[in-house]
Amino acid sequence: MTYTNLLKAVTHLGSPKVLLVGDFMLDSYIYGDALRISPEAPVQVLKVVQREYAGGGASSVAADVTTLGAQCFCIGVVGRDNNARKLLGILKDIGAETDGLVEIEGRPTITKERIVGLAQHRHRQQLLRVDDECTEPLGETDYQRLLKIYQEQLPQCDVVCLQDYNKGLLKPAFCQQLIALAQKAGKKTLVDPPVDSDYSKFSGATLITPNRKETSYAVGFEIETIADAEKASLQLREQLKLDTVVITLDKEGAYLRTAKLAKQLAILPRTVYDVTGAGDMMLAMLAVSLAAGQDAETALQLANIASGLEVEKFGVATVSVDEIVNEIISTHKGKTGKIHDAEEIVKHLDYHRQQKEIIVFTNGCFDVLHRGHIEYLRFCKDQGDIVVLGLNSDSSVQKLKGPDRPVNNQHDRAAVLAAMESIDYITIFDEPDPLNIIQQVRPDVLVKGADWGDKGVIGREFVESLGGRVELAPLVDGKSSTSTLEKLKRIEENKNREG
Repeated sequence: MTYTNLLKAVTHLGSPKVLLVGDFMLDSYIYGDALRISPEAPVQVLKVVQREYAGGGASSVAADVTTLGAQCFCIGVVGRDNNARKLLGILKDIGAETDGLVEIEGRPTITKERIVGLAQHRHRQQLLRVDDECTEPLGETDYQRLLKIYQEQLPQCDVVCLQDYNKGLLKPAFCQQLIALAQKAGKKTLVDPPVDSDYSKFSGATLITPNRKETSYAVGFEIETIADAEKASLQLREQLKLDTVVITLDKEGAYLRTAKLAKQLAILPRTVYDVTGAGDMMLAMLAVSLAAGQDAETALQLANIASGLEVEKFGVATVSVDEIVNEIISTHKGKTGKIHDAEEIVKHLDYHRQQKEIIVFTNGCFDVLHRGHIEYLRFCKDQGDIVVLGLNSDSSVQKLKGPDRPVNNQHDRAAVLAAMESIDYITIFDEPDPLNIIQQVRPDVLVKGADWGDKGVIGREFVESLGGRVELAPLVDGKSSTSTLEKLKRIEENKNREG
């Protein structure tokens, strides 16, 4: 698939609803400076400097799904404890729906506590993990409660995901009920399975995503070559009556088998920092892509990119649509990724300032690009060395231009702008004006169109207080997004009258 098609696919994921059933966990991280050896025993002593909490297991999938812009309804169990409150808070903060997480007395919220040593206050090394969990199956009453919630939510969802870590929730009979109900409702069911020699409980699902080790257990032979993966994918598809099998093969990418395809999809070499969460990211991207109407091969290509980006981060980390857009542009067009949040751009700007480069900032909607935009951005580039563009988000454009705008969504607009030589960095903002971004970027030059001379340039006082300057770019007569759209509207109206 061409890079333009991949860009189109990832920027048109929309906001499908994922019904996620699985083992929801709390990840706890204790970071400590490794300062000395204990006098009591030959072990390291860590001085705690930071504590962090994040969603693990199915909670990680929920975070990935919502970061990609989709909706997520969570079904599972938690304990009646403090860790449950922490986990529910995390899930609600990311926008996941948690009404399907049932509290069970006497069963702990699954928690994985990681002790992480810091060398020189920054180099991280995981030293120990402590698990608090119960892996026994639930009682029949609890299963009936969960099944009722599932049946209520199924008609409203676009795709079902089962995330199984062998923690007692997804027992065979329950899995088969979930899959059968999804089939009857015409919904795809995606499965991220555990290490197990028997996958029969997943029979009839749409897609399964075992990794190399999981596949080896399930089929009874080691997956060492692509030929092994080819054989295993056929065996799994036929035995379990699946539509699609995706076997993830770490540095060798993934092997895809459908009714019409049987092929390896390679990935770029990665600096692997932490593989934690890669499978969660794979499942999330496959689910959102398939729900958005993409075919299995396109969905897997996007999932390969997303999970590849995830392993370059520490711990369980999410990957955004903008990061994927950056990666596609960088890989296929030979350009550096340009789209970042403001905090990340500020880090890059520290380097540019050390090189004595002049930072220029401008902002706008850039909805329907025309010659006026091109000349304007060239003007910006002529004012300094590094151009940072603040791009109004879709919601921000609607507030400024009305409910019919933007014509092109924010990811499309950012991707097109990122291909322009005159722009070095792009950040998307939701606020009605760019003052907050300007204060973070601290540009040497602030550029706006000449039509802002009488209105008052937002950020002028701040930039000038830093010793910077404001420049007004000349306008190209008759060139604007609004005039272009009005012209197109007149053409369409004339066609309709003539017809």
